[in-house]
Amino acid sequence: MWNEQASRDFLDPTILAGLAGMPLMARRPMRGAVSGKHTSPNRGASVEFAEYRKYVPGDDLRRLDWRAHGRSDRYYVKEFEADTNLRCCLVVDTSGSMGFGSGSLTKLDYARRIAAAVGYLAVQQGDAVGLSCLAAGIVEHLPPRRNPSHLRAVFDVLERVRPTGETELVDVLHELAETTQQAALVIVISDFFDDPERLKSCFEHLRFRKHDVSLFHLLDPKEISFDFQRPTRFLDMEGGTSIFADTGEIADRYLSAIHEYLEQMHDVVMQTNTDYMRVTIDEPYQDALTRFLTRRATARSVR
Repeated sequence: MWNEQASRDFLDPTILAGLAGMPLMARRPMRGAVSGKHTSPNRGASVEFAEYRKYVPGDDLRRLDWRAHGRSDRYYVKEFEADTNLRCCLVVDTSGSMGFGSGSLTKLDYARRIAAAVGYLAVQQGDAVGLSCLAAGIVEHLPPRRNPSHLRAVFDVLERVRPTGETELVDVLHELAETTQQAALVIVISDFFDDPERLKSCFEHLRFRKHDVSLFHLLDPKEISFDFQRPTRFLDMEGGTSIFADTGEIADRYLSAIHEYLEQMHDVVMQTNTDYMRVTIDEPYQDALTRFLTRRATARSVR
């Protein structure tokens, strides 16, 4: 499917082949347009029995349960669960801070790999994939489609976007919550450098709109360890000023602040029942995706 994209450095056929056997599952019932792998709130024609319902004129007589009639002298119809596809909406933060990386990859490079792999897996199993890239607003937007040719357009956008500008993540997520059709899988890939209480409001908004929300919180190892050995100039990558500081003097305050921020993020995702993955970008992205897919497969949606 991705032969023509062999030159794209964020696509690794070996890793995609390794992940291909793992399903991308929704944690909540989806309202898809065609048959698929995911549970639906509607009754359908799968092999999984759901419940008996009293017969009403107009029901298909082939669905009458004659054994139940023999036991009760009443007519009952057997209903089965329905399985459907999902709309997977990938949301990638492309603000300036995503351009940081102390190793071989920046956070945006890592986000490209996560988004491309998830998009590939979703299309491969018959789901629809869309992409929104955002910074101060929505930079690029592709609505969900399920055909393989659409995946090529998703890869084109991922290849084209660059980290620049300030982020208005909260406002844009509120906008996406309103404009995205109900019951989609929304996967946000960002460093989430914003007030956790403000982020909580948009997560709640997405959940209120019946979306299944997953977060990939990307952090550089140095953003957590603050492992700098000499006075360093720190540059605001979203357009602010730079400061020159002795890292030994500010390390304790920085580490206390980042610890408090991560604790607040943990509380927010627990309160909003959001699927949350904190990932440092020195971790192989296939390992992060394996954990993500395994966790979702074991927490399949309850009808």
